[in-house]
Amino acid sequence: MPVLKPVLKSVLASVPASTPRKLLVRRSSSDRSQFTRRIVQFVFLALNAWIGIQFLLWARYFESNGTTLYVSRPAGVDGWLPIAGLMNLKYLFLTHTFPAIHPAAAVLMGVFVLASLLLKKSFCSWLCPIGTISEYLWKLGRRLFRRSLQLPRWLDIPMRGLKYLLLAFFLLIVVSMSAQALADFMQAPFGILADVKMLGFFRNIGVVGIAVMAALVLLSVVIQNFWCRFLCPYGALLGLVSVVSPVKIRRDKNACIDCAKCAKACPSHLPVDQLVQVRSVECTGCMECVAVCPAEHALQFALPPRPVSLNVLPDAASMIETSASRWKGRILDPRFVAAALAILFFGLVGLARLTDHWQTHLSREVYMQLVPNADTFSH
Repeated sequence: MPVLKPVLKSVLASVPASTPRKLLVRRSSSDRSQFTRRIVQFVFLALNAWIGIQFLLWARYFESNGTTLYVSRPAGVDGWLPIAGLMNLKYLFLTHTFPAIHPAAAVLMGVFVLASLLLKKSFCSWLCPIGTISEYLWKLGRRLFRRSLQLPRWLDIPMRGLKYLLLAFFLLIVVSMSAQALADFMQAPFGILADVKMLGFFRNIGVVGIAVMAALVLLSVVIQNFWCRFLCPYGALLGLVSVVSPVKIRRDKNACIDCAKCAKACPSHLPVDQLVQVRSVECTGCMECVAVCPAEHALQFALPPRPVSLNVLPDAASMIETSASRWKGRILDPRFVAAALAILFFGLVGLARLTDHWQTHLSREVYMQLVPNADTFSH
């Protein structure tokens, strides 16, 4: 027996010690991020619907030769003209002068770029009406089919590259144009009526257009955020800007219990549970990963945490104390995010209105000549 003791000791020493299970310190308060985000989404969706109705009435007035109800043109419709926004932002940068045609396009593009710079790609998950519709389409699909289709990695990566190719195409066009060329384009009938022609496309959509739209809707039902993930050049631009945002989804390794619920909840399929901070251009700051995290301070939409040294696995009490000290004043409450987006949006739009950099100032007579003949103008 004494002979076996050294052998037994050496065998036990060679067996690796199991990693101690982390202690779960449950959240002290319920998460309100998704409730808050849904309110913002539907308010902005309703705002866009109102702008659309007003713009339709405005266009009908001129198409009917002035026999229907006249309403003023809603400049907010310029938000649906991202290419005009890029052109007018470049014109503003080159000339330090606001463009006369579709100035609101430049203002709104600036608002959404600034929002991405400050609050990650929050425009896509909090404000964008297409993003909102896309999100509820895949949630409908998940309710119907119990799951969403996830493309294999070898196909997903090149498919995600499509939106960057589209972005590069549009940027190449805009970058190659001089200030005079930009002004000439926007002041030509095609540029003036870009919004009317966009409306005409959807009102007079053909069989091919209907088939494409139906395919996009169907794909959005079975694949999470199909349009946003693979095809949206606007989202691609905002994603690139958001890389330098100081606000990110951040994981506290000491508080995290490695349950991987965050990764399963992420609509962008990011490995949140394996990262200290999510730098990916695909992260939209939707906070769905934060909403499902059960551990106190383990996952936050926040500024960089304060450095705190902790070299050993803490007990529950020290974990709470350490995490609280790291994240104090750094976490962005979802209500703060909503308020910040509202202040940024309505503040800059209000400033543009006050400084007369919001409306396109063309007379009714000019529109009366152009709008009924919109189909005859091409670039």
